[in-house]
Amino acid sequence: MNEANIKEPKNLEEQAISLVGKDIYEKLVKGYTEKQWGMKATELPPFIIKRLPVRFVYDNNYFDDKYQGIPIGGYTRIIEKLLEGIEVKLNTDFFTYRKELKNIAHKVLFTGMIDEFYNYRFGELEYRSLKFEHELLNEENYQGNAVINYTEYDVPYTRIIEHKHFEYGTQSKTIITKEYPVKWKKGDEPYYPVNNHKNNAIYAKYKELAEKETNVIFGGRLAEYKYYDMHHIVENALRKVDEELVE
Repeated sequence: MNEANIKEPKNLEEQAISLVGKDIYEKLVKGYTEKQWGMKATELPPFIIKRLPVRFVYDNNYFDDKYQGIPIGGYTRIIEKLLEGIEVKLNTDFFTYRKELKNIAHKVLFTGMIDEFYNYRFGELEYRSLKFEHELLNEENYQGNAVINYTEYDVPYTRIIEHKHFEYGTQSKTIITKEYPVKWKKGDEPYYPVNNHKNNAIYAKYKELAEKETNVIFGGRLAEYKYYDMHHIVENALRKVDEELVE
């Protein structure tokens, strides 16, 4: 890695090479990154790759956290329990009922797209979306792991998820999901903010407006235009609760 002689990485490619060297970068990072984000690694900011830990020991965990896992039954089950006894309306567009919803609450927790909240006043932010293909296979085991990433650019999907392995299922058949990154357009589900310099500059203007709000809490990847991992989301949610409940 030292032979790269990169002191101050200017983009994701330089940052990755400075961390893991050119061979690993080209085999594991470049293709995956470019199909995930829909742009060259040289066009992405260096900090995106820094969210992943680099280790020089044999440890196949994704992160360094001491405790790792998912809720028993998945996130749907835990959210159902958290919302038990609370009125929930599904398939209800916030912007269609914006005035009515704001009038029934002292504060609104908004987790949608912040540029849409402000009617794209400073222009549209960019997002990446996903397409999923599900298959029911007449076999007990397809890949032996819950998730396998496909780093080659020529493979159109980024990962295959085999759901039974999340909870050590023993079913005679298995369901797999192929995950394809796609360009986002209005009407699609936005999954990832594209945190390059152009978008971050636009978001800064929306953030300035958001900080002046007194009865709206902005939270999550879309409202804060930030790539959060799940443990960061939980931490951030708890922090916001502390802030709101401080007397």
